[in-house]
Amino acid sequence: MLQIKDLDMYYGASQVLRHVSLDVKTGEVTCLLGRNGVGKTSLLRALAGQYPIRAGQVTWDGEDIANIASHARARRGIALVPQGREIFSQLTVLENLKTGFAVLPRAERRIPEEIFQLFPVLKQMLRRRGGDLSGGQQQQLAIARALVMRPKLLMLDEPTEGIQPSIIKDIQRVIEVLRDRGEMAILLVEQYFDFARDLADSYAVMDRGEIILSGRGDDMDEEVVRGHMTV
Repeated sequence: MLQIKDLDMYYGASQVLRHVSLDVKTGEVTCLLGRNGVGKTSLLRALAGQYPIRAGQVTWDGEDIANIASHARARRGIALVPQGREIFSQLTVLENLKTGFAVLPRAERRIPEEIFQLFPVLKQMLRRRGGDLSGGQQQQLAIARALVMRPKLLMLDEPTEGIQPSIIKDIQRVIEVLRDRGEMAILLVEQYFDFARDLADSYAVMDRGEIILSGRGDDMDEEVVRGHMTV
C-alpha cells in the first residue's frame, strides 16, 4: 500500500501541494479528480521521484521513500504512465517496450506474452515507429511499457486524453484486469468522470493543491464531484 501524509511541494516560492494525505491500496483503483492545474500531475511526479517534496511522508510497502531517487522507486515497483504518453517517437514499438527493462534484473528482461494479450494491436506493430501510431495506440504502448517493468504501483495520468471511445473501453478493461488480480495498486488521475466513476474503488478530489473531498467509489456524489471538475 502507498501512504501519503501531509505532503507539501513547491515550484520555487510557489506552493503547489498542501498537506496532501492519501492511501492507495493494493487491489484497488484510487481515482484522483479535479480541474486542470490543481496539482494532480505534480503529485504523481512527486510520487515517482521526479520532483522533490518540501515536507511530509511517502511510504510504500512500509518503507519511507520520500527521499530516494526516481530510479530506486522504479526498482521498487513504482511505474508512471505520464500525461501525453511520452513514448519515443523514433523508436519502434518493440524498442519502446524494451526501455522498461532498465529497472529489471538481467534475468527478467523479457516482454511477457501477457502484454500482447492485454494489447493485441501492439503485437502486430512491433516494427513500426512509435511516432507512426495513432494517439490511442501510443497510449496503449505507454501503458504496456510501464507493465514491462512488473510494477506493484501503477500511476496513470489522464490515460483517456484525446483517445477514441473504443480504445478508452479497451484501456478500462485492462485496468480492471490488473486491479482484479489483487497484486497491484493503481492510482488514476482522470478528467473523464464516467471513466473514473466506473473504475473507482476509492476517490479523492483536489483543488488548489489540496485534497478537499475523498471517499469510497460507491459513495461518490456525482453532482458534487462534477462541480469540482468544471471551470
